[in-house]
Amino acid sequence: MTHPPDHSQQPANTHWTTLYSPDEGATAGFGAKLAAGIGPGMRIYLRGDLGSGKTTLIRGLLRGLGVKDAVKSPSYALVELYVVSRLNLYHFDFYRFLNAREFEDAGLADYFHGAAVCLVEWPERAGDVLPRPDLDLTLAYAGAGREISAKAYSTAGERCLARAKSA
Repeated sequence: MTHPPDHSQQPANTHWTTLYSPDEGATAGFGAKLAAGIGPGMRIYLRGDLGSGKTTLIRGLLRGLGVKDAVKSPSYALVELYVVSRLNLYHFDFYRFLNAREFEDAGLADYFHGAAVCLVEWPERAGDVLPRPDLDLTLAYAGAGREISAKAYSTAGERCLARAKSA
């Protein structure tokens, strides 16, 4: 039985980086690079305005893991499941939440405790009930491209970010 890694350890110095993505392909490419560091139990949160590239980045990550199915934003369904080998990846989109109580009412908390990987768009819409992410990504418009800021809050997040930067 595989146990999820201990995500409660925060690195001594929160590791973060910012990079420029000139286009959609580069944003998806960064997601694909992150795939090399994904492991059981990880939580990755994506923030940014509508159209800033959150789903594009997740699509790249899932493609990097070998997902061939269509990857769409689950804004109406709230969650989409992707299975890669023995890894369950849940793609959440909380854009339509009006308040944090909707997260609790939807019964989604159990997804965030265990070996599943949780990829969350609009985590701020769930208030402060979500556990701390391993990796927190913010996408912002920067001219014709995007600026992607990445913060690692755990050893697993640091490893994931380091692998993406070295790929």
